[in-house]
Amino acid sequence: MKRIGVFICHCGINIAGTVDVKRVAEALKDYPGVVLATDYMYMCSDPGQSLIRQSIKDQALEGVVVAACSPAMHEVTFRKASAQAGLNPYQTEIANIREQVSWVHQGDKEAATEKAIEHIKTIVEKVKYNESLVPLSLSLVKKALIIGGGIAGLQAALDIASAGYPVVLVERSDRLGGHVGQLSGVYVNFDAAHDLLQSKLQAVQNNPRIKVFLRTEVEELGGYVGNFTAKLKHRSGNADEEPTFSEHAFGAVVVATGYSLRPLAKFGEYGGGRYPDIIDALTFEQMLAADGPTGGEIRRPSDGAVPREVIFVQCAGSRDPEHHMPYCSKICCMYTAKQATLYKQRVPDGQAYVFYIDIRSQGRDYEEFVQSAMTQQDVLYVRGKVARLYEQDGKVVAWAADTLTGKPIEVQADLAVLATAVMPAEGAVELAQKLRIATDEHGFFSEAHPKLRPVESLTAGIFLAGTAQAPKDIPETVAQASAAAAKVLSLFSQRELVAEPTIAYVDEELCSGCGLCIPACPYQAREMHPWKHKAVVHEALCQGCGACVVACPNKACKLRNLTPSHVLAMMDAYLAEV
Repeated sequence: MKRIGVFICHCGINIAGTVDVKRVAEALKDYPGVVLATDYMYMCSDPGQSLIRQSIKDQALEGVVVAACSPAMHEVTFRKASAQAGLNPYQTEIANIREQVSWVHQGDKEAATEKAIEHIKTIVEKVKYNESLVPLSLSLVKKALIIGGGIAGLQAALDIASAGYPVVLVERSDRLGGHVGQLSGVYVNFDAAHDLLQSKLQAVQNNPRIKVFLRTEVEELGGYVGNFTAKLKHRSGNADEEPTFSEHAFGAVVVATGYSLRPLAKFGEYGGGRYPDIIDALTFEQMLAADGPTGGEIRRPSDGAVPREVIFVQCAGSRDPEHHMPYCSKICCMYTAKQATLYKQRVPDGQAYVFYIDIRSQGRDYEEFVQSAMTQQDVLYVRGKVARLYEQDGKVVAWAADTLTGKPIEVQADLAVLATAVMPAEGAVELAQKLRIATDEHGFFSEAHPKLRPVESLTAGIFLAGTAQAPKDIPETVAQASAAAAKVLSLFSQRELVAEPTIAYVDEELCSGCGLCIPACPYQAREMHPWKHKAVVHEALCQGCGACVVACPNKACKLRNLTPSHVLAMMDAYLAEV
């Protein structure tokens, strides 16, 4: 029988405030296989780790159980400490008595203490069956794929290429720049968007490590982190020509596909796109641009006249769970203030009305910028939701309610500009399926953790940047793109990849070749052996989720260090207390 040591952490009062730690240690001393049971205030501290290392040597321990916080917090810490003392790290397990015991039983110390004892016993039984494992070594292709040629994709490509690694940048349209290329300028300082973008475009075009493919989409993506294989679909400028395909190997992928705007046709209450003088904000941006269709002059689409009164409608399709999208589009408050200010500067005797629900000006100098539109440009802000927009006698009529006065109002203007909802780029969900990454209920790509892993997807080696992940403005987009690039560079800095060995395997003597595990695997880590007619596991793709174990009728599919023998022994330990 293995010689196992149990180390119980007080975690200050996080555990010891609810669990009688001394009693737990005393109860484990006589448990079969346990040769040492002790406690310490903070087991994750340097002295705590030193206690574990010294005990492994002094007691000739063959297994370690640390009863502490979640394995997500310090499993790596304790396994590393064990390895430093010469013990295989996979002979060390964590019994989570903080989140799963102490924190959920704070009102009952007796029950919490008994549960902690039972829980630790089950983990001791698991360690008895654990086998010593060696991490998997995987090769690494140090070349990055960037999907999307907007400001996020450009920034990520430049950061990775500047570090010396080759990059392939694919853009499905016939130009780079994304939506930034459609802007007349940016808010707060009114810098010309064209000038900002041009410097990025020149840097990309002049960098020999960056290969750009326009009119190109990802058709397929296979492989795993460090060794992805992408099939790219290339369209020519001639619609009659058949597309061509090429295959490339990559070590990492950055998804920077940008956003789209909710179509005017979706707004029945605002004319549904039938009225030429009710436009979206990007169309107004083109009017403001010096190289736009009107040469920078603001003119009504219907007759080319200069509008003397303009209505700006914020939250058009945003924060409207009943009819449109429930979330805030984040950028509308600021670009509306910019557009209203530019309108007043170009039509000084004109009047701008901004209908808003709330003003969300979160950023450096953002609030001051909005206030300057009100005080210096005399833009009239009306707190209220526009219920209806329609055209009558050459005017755009808005029906709304002023929520500050509680009175209904009607405004007649020459032009209406809708700040329509920011939505995922067209085809985002289909792309997510090809890449095997998750999306939220709206179609934006989902990050692995909103606080701790904000630029990583749940698929290792695929990173997110910009508005593909959620609405955000240019500074935040550029910052996230550089963060995604930093993750890629961290990956590429390694000579080879090391993967966890706690993954699935197949007992060939039990496998009947039914193939049920293959569609059950969400990571495409399964296939049939070409001539044995047995299921095989792609170790580099397997994430150890256990879906195949559930699907296998013969129990031929197993997880290393979590086999049926492990589980049954753990259950026996628990049920012995019942």
